[in-house]
Amino acid sequence: MISLVTLSNGIIKAEIIEKGAEIRRLTVNGEDRFWSGDPEIWGGVAPVLFPNCGGMKDDKYTFNGKEYNIIKHGFAKNMVFEVESQSSNSAVFLLKDTEETLKSYPWHFEFRIKYTLVAASVKVEYDIKNTSDTPMYAAVGGHEAYSCPEGVEDYDIIFEKKETLRSIQVENGILSRNTETVLFESNTLPLYNKYFEIDALVLTDLKSRFVTLRNRKNGKSVSVSFGDFDYLLIWTIPEAPYVCIEPWTAPPSYQDEGYDITKKEGTTKIEPSESFKTKHIIYF
Repeated sequence: MISLVTLSNGIIKAEIIEKGAEIRRLTVNGEDRFWSGDPEIWGGVAPVLFPNCGGMKDDKYTFNGKEYNIIKHGFAKNMVFEVESQSSNSAVFLLKDTEETLKSYPWHFEFRIKYTLVAASVKVEYDIKNTSDTPMYAAVGGHEAYSCPEGVEDYDIIFEKKETLRSIQVENGILSRNTETVLFESNTLPLYNKYFEIDALVLTDLKSRFVTLRNRKNGKSVSVSFGDFDYLLIWTIPEAPYVCIEPWTAPPSYQDEGYDITKKEGTTKIEPSESFKTKHIIYF
């Protein structure tokens, strides 16, 4: 049985399952602000992506001449984490390599996710430690789905700074080098279902480090600060009542890339005994 960890600070209540260390329900002053995870539409709520974000070309990569198969968004979302520590408003979840992970990812690691509720915010911290004796290559990302009961076309994404947004085109789950300009020298991107008919908006080279999802009719909003993440994805299924704002350290594979993971665009190299840390924060 997968047990549930509940955090609360009097404003926010988060229910986190040990499988995937995923927040499955989040309320603010008693109101659900995350998507429900209805499996008839999309069963996810806030999966954690590790050790890859998105798909790898042909679902495989090579390292030191050996080929490995790995699933879209990585294996962490399907694995049971250990609750390493917990207080009323914070918890640390730990995943270590297993015989099974070594079949698709040839490194020993300790991957920690720490959730902390601070007033009307949720801090999500990632810590990837390489416990192998060779450099490891990894990516990590968030995939939180925010409830949009009125439909996404009532919402804007407001960027911290004026942006010209060129979304990288997705073809069969991986990236082409083609882009589509969806915003020109503005900080407000109105959302349309047509953006998501093929896949996500894949954004990089942003000046902004902070975005807000806002309902333009009633003003209700949620903001995400994404610090040093190089990629920001915006995704939903057309007509679904949620939108995901996803900070990723690396993109899916590009069509014109080879399979060598050491040369994959955006992948983080972590030396033996070293750690890579990053975080994003959600503000209600």
